[in-house]
Amino acid sequence: MKPENIKILLAEDDINLGFVIRDNLERHGFLVDLCKDGESALQHFIDGVYHICVLDVMMPKMDGFTLATEIRKNNTQIPILFLTAKSLKEDKIKGFLIGGDDYITKPFNIEELICRINVFVKRSQTPIHHATTSHQIGKYHFDHVNLLLKYGDEDKTLTQMEADILNYLCLRKGEVVKRNEILEAVWGEDDYFSGRSLDVFISKLRKYLSSDEDVKISNYHGVGFKLKV
Repeated sequence: MKPENIKILLAEDDINLGFVIRDNLERHGFLVDLCKDGESALQHFIDGVYHICVLDVMMPKMDGFTLATEIRKNNTQIPILFLTAKSLKEDKIKGFLIGGDDYITKPFNIEELICRINVFVKRSQTPIHHATTSHQIGKYHFDHVNLLLKYGDEDKTLTQMEADILNYLCLRKGEVVKRNEILEAVWGEDDYFSGRSLDVFISKLRKYLSSDEDVKISNYHGVGFKLKV
């Protein structure tokens, strides 16, 4: 998909910064709708069709985390990137836990933001295709296509990123999968920021699989991860 076919929902209450981001993204060919608060951004999302959401965390009427939570109720697949003035680890982890895919800390370089967005574009152009789309993981049944993790009568809907990572581990079940292999397969690149994100997603998947004591995602420090049943 070309940039001119990518529509971005940008929610940023700082008027000057919002204009700068929008203008730069449009110069790179993206279509951008700029909203100045969370409530108007949510309404735009409901009424429109978007491919990527770029959300400021601190906004009036509805903050970015709440907005992302509402977006995830309607769409589990759309990439969400947070703009945050906070560098606290807890805030970044919270963003991932509610369904965010990436974050960038203010002040940031516009080129860095565009690089992050291009990672999402690249992932949409080169999705992970495998013959096997469903897996039995101990007492869990995982449906990659429909983003569902089932345990008995309980269904857990995953985000696209969570499902892609779990699917990749399932395909290599019982093997140590190197970090750079996961990063390149899921994010399309191996860098520091993606690596930090991967650690958070692995922690989330461990929590989702915790009801079956026979299922483990083991960490091999500095090397990678192994899904063991």
